[in-house]
Amino acid sequence: MMPGGMNPRKMKQMMNKLGMSMDPIEGVTRVIIETQEGSYIFDSAEVVAMTMQGATTYQLTGTPRFESARVIDSAPVEVEITPEDIQLVATQAGVSAAVAKAVLIETNGDIAEAIMKLGEQ
Repeated sequence: MMPGGMNPRKMKQMMNKLGMSMDPIEGVTRVIIETQEGSYIFDSAEVVAMTMQGATTYQLTGTPRFESARVIDSAPVEVEITPEDIQLVATQAGVSAAVAKAVLIETNGDIAEAIMKLGEQ
């Protein structure tokens, strides 16, 4: 018996009368939803295609994991590191300008990350 006391067979008959069909998609191994912030990855998911009045929607059930979009294309990105950035990192971390510049290059110009990285050493 379905929730609400509805007989599953009657429910299927009603869906057929309304022109609805629900078909599970078999063999789904992974679903990825990409956004600007990152990707939601469902490693184990159930997907059902529901068609109603000619429009198909997909229902996804599973537990996602989130991967940040921090990874940039394989093409190298040119980062501008200003002398002011180098001086700021050098002063805050108590290192030479050469070391500060090297760490800024390594962190793609991220000042906060460079200072934190130098603080760990």
